[in-house]
Amino acid sequence: MKPWSGRFHSRLDSQALTFSSSLPVDKQLYREDIEGSLAHVAMLAKQKIISRREATAIRKALKEIEKEIGKRKLLLNGQASNGERFVAEDVHMAIEHRLMEKIGAVGGKLHTARSRNDQIALDERLYLRRTTLNILKLIRQLQKAFVAKASQYDSIVMPGYTHLQRAQPILLAHHLLAYVSMLERDHQRFSDLLKRANHSPLGTGALAGTPHPIDRNAVARALGFDGLVENSIDAISDRDVLIEFIADCSIVMMHLSRFAEELVLWSSQEWRFAEIGDAFTTGSSIMPQKKNPDMAELVRGKTGRVYGDLMALLTVMKGLPLAYNRDMQEDKEPLFDAAKTVADSLTICSSMLKTVKFDSRRFEQELSSDSFLATELADYLVRKGLPFRKAHSVVGDLVRTCEEQKTSLAELPITEYKERSKLFEKNVYRMLDPRASLSRKRSAGSTSPKEVKKAIRVWRAKLR
Repeated sequence: MKPWSGRFHSRLDSQALTFSSSLPVDKQLYREDIEGSLAHVAMLAKQKIISRREATAIRKALKEIEKEIGKRKLLLNGQASNGERFVAEDVHMAIEHRLMEKIGAVGGKLHTARSRNDQIALDERLYLRRTTLNILKLIRQLQKAFVAKASQYDSIVMPGYTHLQRAQPILLAHHLLAYVSMLERDHQRFSDLLKRANHSPLGTGALAGTPHPIDRNAVARALGFDGLVENSIDAISDRDVLIEFIADCSIVMMHLSRFAEELVLWSSQEWRFAEIGDAFTTGSSIMPQKKNPDMAELVRGKTGRVYGDLMALLTVMKGLPLAYNRDMQEDKEPLFDAAKTVADSLTICSSMLKTVKFDSRRFEQELSSDSFLATELADYLVRKGLPFRKAHSVVGDLVRTCEEQKTSLAELPITEYKERSKLFEKNVYRMLDPRASLSRKRSAGSTSPKEVKKAIRVWRAKLR
């Protein structure tokens, strides 16, 4: 029997029931559903809406049901404890079905002063809080892995790139620490999300509140919320915190995808900057020589799934009139998928990064070409008083000459330099040492060895 069956003459078509059931998806929320119900029933008893004896019986049965589900003695898949088949609409009704099976009609009193509308909104916020805290922990783990790797390779100089073209020499550690900074903003975004998500919608009913003398604040405090979602219509009809969560997931996946792409490039034979450990690569079924960066590629590929989850939920919500609409049942699949994908991707990236080895000799080979030190020459002229735009043009002409003569800036005679600017002196060749160029960087947050060592110390302290 459905909770709304008194209004109808005939039963819901079996196909319609199967089509509309969210149980295969929202059964993941059974812990949150029972947690919310325990707080709710305690409040009902305190407010004398139900008797203490009834509340005790309900609490005892709910705890038993949680254990039954956890030990798989009760499967939330349409299987009653007596072996009979039933199809519940959702996790709430599946648990209530079992509750009334255990203690009879008194189990029906649990639903006093609440609706499934505020019940699911509560479950999702409890889930969001638990999941967000886990993601925050996983972000920290990955940051620590990056800092450890930066410390391990803190003296290696490499070409920095823009547009995938050699730009300026940088420290490999500086490159790796860029991801730590990106992940820090991801951490801040998820932390900030908790401020908005950690408010209780329970007690708002279907949309208008309840005539029963409930204490919403007491339930919110018991569940560890910071406060209430005040407006009853807003509480049950919006999913903006879920959308914000998946948006934050999308941003962290974008960062992971960029890192994954670099691992794919850098581990190729054409680059050979890095090697991923065997435990996080695969081979080919036909080509014996292959070592494929599959885990990195999968992180890159799964990013699209999370983007899709965000668009799915935005699309579900974009045209809904207030208040609750059954369309909102479709919010859970993108929520669960995004949460799992991000958690899995953060975990695999942390483990994979620990196995990555960087080839210092390959980086040294790439430093043999000095064209990417051209900016050093421009800055040399600027320090002698030449406007930067003019200095840029002068050095650009020198680079073009090197390309035409198939030589390097270091091999170009001083006469070629002086032809273009009298400000050049023989000490200009000192500008063409990659390591020396790093030491000349003075700005905060730069790639100078001093700044990078400082950054490593700061991050170690912060992440400790």
